Amino acid sequence: MKKIIVLVLCLILGSTLLAGCSGNGESFTQKNYTADGGQIKEICIDVRDRQIEVALSADNQIHIEYSESSKEYYDISASDSGVLTMTAAENKQWTDYIGGKTAASYRKLSLQVPEILLTTLKLSTTNEDILLPALTVSGNVELTSTGGNINFEKLNVGNSIIISAKNGDISGTVIGSYDEYTISCNVKKGESNLPTEKSGGEKMLNVSNNNGDIAIEFVKE
Repeated sequence: MKKIIVLVLCLILGSTLLAGCSGNGESFTQKNYTADGGQIKEICIDVRDRQIEVALSADNQIHIEYSESSKEYYDISASDSGVLTMTAAENKQWTDYIGGKTAASYRKLSLQVPEILLTTLKLSTTNEDILLPALTVSGNVELTSTGGNINFEKLNVGNSIIISAKNGDISGTVIGSYDEYTISCNVKKGESNLPTEKSGGEKMLNVSNNNGDIAIEFVKE
């Protein structure tokens, strides 16, 4: 019996020591990235465990505000063809995954974009939400979240909207009429106000969700 008690105490002590080295005390730095809104036509952001909140830019430039550390950081680049890419990168040991999450204040990514200059917007994250304001994109919008909600208002696109979620809800409004869109909707373990299939529209709305609801309305400008 004494051996069992000693073993349990050792396990508890070991876990405590590992948790102390888990990165909870990791030092994050607030950073800003700015790109010429007149040069960038496509934005692709693929991150993990970060809320993505989009807002309209006050100066027609593209601004990204984020936090990073030596273990959690981002690769950001702008191509000559006008594509701005931001992807998550990390330098972690297995012990860094033991313990609590990164503090909430560091798990937010703010993206400011010009109101009408983008042709493509692609955003993807995990375990957090994606939030969009009233926004016009001349081409395509693609939103993906695993473990978070996707919410948007008065989304106006020229070609297509593709939205995918898991373990979260999808809700928002789309500029235009119901008849303008060819619709494809797939929902599992949730409810949806969209039809499974609907043809005849010049634009495309493709929505899928697993373990969450879909509520999308069509509205006038």
